[in-house]
Amino acid sequence: MAYTGEVQVGGPADVHELTDLMISKVAVGPMNNNAYLLRCRRTGEQLLIDAANEPETLLELIGSDGIASVVTTHRHGDHWQALAPVVEGTGARTYAGRHDADGIPVGTDVLVEDGDTVRVGEVGLTARHLVGHTPGSIALVYDDPHGHPHLFTGDCLFPGGVGNTHDDPEAFASLLNDVETKLFAQLPDETWVYPGHGGDTTLGAERPHLGEWRERGW
Repeated sequence: MAYTGEVQVGGPADVHELTDLMISKVAVGPMNNNAYLLRCRRTGEQLLIDAANEPETLLELIGSDGIASVVTTHRHGDHWQALAPVVEGTGARTYAGRHDADGIPVGTDVLVEDGDTVRVGEVGLTARHLVGHTPGSIALVYDDPHGHPHLFTGDCLFPGGVGNTHDDPEAFASLLNDVETKLFAQLPDETWVYPGHGGDTTLGAERPHLGEWRERGW
């Protein structure tokens, strides 16, 4: 079946098969978080984005091959509840944005800066530092040489708007500016967006609404 990105807590993962990378998306409770398992098809190495919750679900998804690394997109607790048991069970190296790492109660092995490359096997992901939802949120861009880019946004971009900035106008302006300049201005409409909660979207579907978001202030 074709990948849709529609997953439910307690349901199976949805798998997006690319030429060099396999992306498995699963939803975990209780806050309907998405976790993404990336597998390099050439080497078999795996990376997990957001060990959000339900460690048993994530470890089953990871399987006997284990993971080399786990990336936490930001410091909010619903994105790292399973981080400790997943790291304990796999020995994975931990990655997080430099300015959010002190808010994650599992030690960060690699502090990620804007523009850094995070690798899974022979596949490179480019980190983009986005300020506003938290001080150190990161998104990850896979610029697929065989097709369009793929973008993992944590809680910074969703279908219908940017992430929650808690009615802080300065934080909202910062996040929207970063999303516009570092994502929309640099990536094509075909870019597939994998958010931290809910269904997927594309930059092309969201681009016409940037002015509306700025005007409404959230």
